[in-house]
Amino acid sequence: MKRLPSKISSFLFLCSCAFTTAYGQQRNTQLHQLFENYYQESLQQDPISATFAGDHRYDELLANDISASYSKQKEQFDKKYLHLLSGYDRRSLNGADRISYDVLKEILEMDLERMKYHTEYLPINQFSSLPLLVGQLGSGESAQPFATAKDYKNWFKRVAAFSAWIDTAISNMQKAVSSGFVLPKVLVMKMIPQMESLAEKDTAKNSLFQPLNNMPPAISGPEREQLKQSFLLVLNTQLLPAYQRLADYLKNDYLPYATDAAGLSGIPGGKELYQYYVRYFTTTNRTPEEIYETGIQEVTRINAEMEELKKQSGFTGTLQEYFVFLRTDRQFMPFKTPEEVIQAYQQIYDKIKPRLHTMLSVAPEARFEIRRVEAFREASQNGPSYMIGSMDGSRPGIFYVPVPDATKINVTFLGMEATFIHEAIPGHHYQISLQQENMSLPTFRRQINFSAFTEGWALYCESLGKQLGCYTDIPQQMGALNNEIHRAIRLVTDVGIHTGKMTREEAINYMLVHESISEEDAVTSVERYMAIPGQALTYKIGELEMLRLREKYRKMLGSRFNIVKFHDALLAQGDMPLKVLEHYMDDWAAKQ
Repeated sequence: MKRLPSKISSFLFLCSCAFTTAYGQQRNTQLHQLFENYYQESLQQDPISATFAGDHRYDELLANDISASYSKQKEQFDKKYLHLLSGYDRRSLNGADRISYDVLKEILEMDLERMKYHTEYLPINQFSSLPLLVGQLGSGESAQPFATAKDYKNWFKRVAAFSAWIDTAISNMQKAVSSGFVLPKVLVMKMIPQMESLAEKDTAKNSLFQPLNNMPPAISGPEREQLKQSFLLVLNTQLLPAYQRLADYLKNDYLPYATDAAGLSGIPGGKELYQYYVRYFTTTNRTPEEIYETGIQEVTRINAEMEELKKQSGFTGTLQEYFVFLRTDRQFMPFKTPEEVIQAYQQIYDKIKPRLHTMLSVAPEARFEIRRVEAFREASQNGPSYMIGSMDGSRPGIFYVPVPDATKINVTFLGMEATFIHEAIPGHHYQISLQQENMSLPTFRRQINFSAFTEGWALYCESLGKQLGCYTDIPQQMGALNNEIHRAIRLVTDVGIHTGKMTREEAINYMLVHESISEEDAVTSVERYMAIPGQALTYKIGELEMLRLREKYRKMLGSRFNIVKFHDALLAQGDMPLKVLEHYMDDWAAKQ
């Protein structure tokens, strides 16, 4: 593990001391051993997470996490640790340990509840699933290492396990067909070409062949030739056929039975499953209806701000006409090559760097890179994203940018400045990397667990754009508002789709009316919400909570309120459920 720079170490030490002083209690050593045991056992159950964390002990393994035997094992595991956790008196713990106690309890209880809904019968989607993740790993440009002969052999074993996972996925989906517990047809139609692309046998077209073409020079002689032959054999007899089996099953057997309904309310048990996802992702007890109404209010507020900016710009048409102008006028599409797009994001980073100290007193040590999205993922991505770096610092955090056509990349429509602040710095890269580097946290907490906190922080950071030297012209200000309203609209459309208030087409139309978005991107967005129910709620719910807390402490502390200390405190104990966050921040405010 990389050693933390002294500034971060001192910051974390002071936070730890503050907790001890406030509560008069020391760290509970036995409880921390429980935390560590939980983490180590969880890596064995989820070896791909270990690989992404930079722990390469299990690189040859892949859990069949949608099988009945795995579910039984996972249930026993969760119940065991809940029982062990119950042996500690939460009230006697210091502040930091109390947060970790609450975090682990939340994780275990939500895992157990999920099992009631048999989500293993919906094992894949077009946006985020194991087949897509394996496609990334197998490209050689992700967390799976391809540096030694052993690395390649590990991959061969993992591929064999993945082939078995594919067969389980097909079996599970087939079992659920008779009950109607199936995916929407429009999503299935998006997955078929994805799987066919990953089954492509042409070595020049399929990124899964890249580790073969990029074999390190250190692997040489007869061993090199043997590995090449083994690699081709594994791909052609196991991995590519597994993807083809899945593509064929989806096309020929599953698609005819897929549902025409857009959301979970259209399948058996879907209403209860969606209520679970709302609790799981928002980490609150807010109902879908409450969230829907919040979304309506936020959309109305942001649209009013957009109207004001439109007037300032001198545009005389309607707001919808202004959206079209911003989206289609060539002045907002200045790029000719993918390299120019990447460089534009680098320039935003250069602009922000000198001002970061005005918002946070610490920065992570983790490396950071800006990269173009891999070809097989590019078509399904409707915007940049962040890939978490490894906990040991060996793999950087990566800001991935899709550039299917550089000449169509729109600086306003994308809200490039706000997007970089959110996905990269000081959004995801800062929050996640500081959490990974925080040695005062139990190991299991150094990895992110709660989207409402992580995405809430990233969207909250977008509101700091002016302080970071961005949003200096109306197009970028509109881009920032467009990013924000996109997240507010999610509260309306996600709930609308999955509770039956909206059809897919109505949700798409709602987006087109209220934000500057192309129909193609509106379709991609709505289909993402269909694929991952509830996840899209996390951004606005988390941001609104952080804004509420900031205002609460600003009023409470008056001249003693310091924005840098507030931000430092938000990140000092890692991510946590929103219902835990306020208790923690109340303790922080009391010490100011």
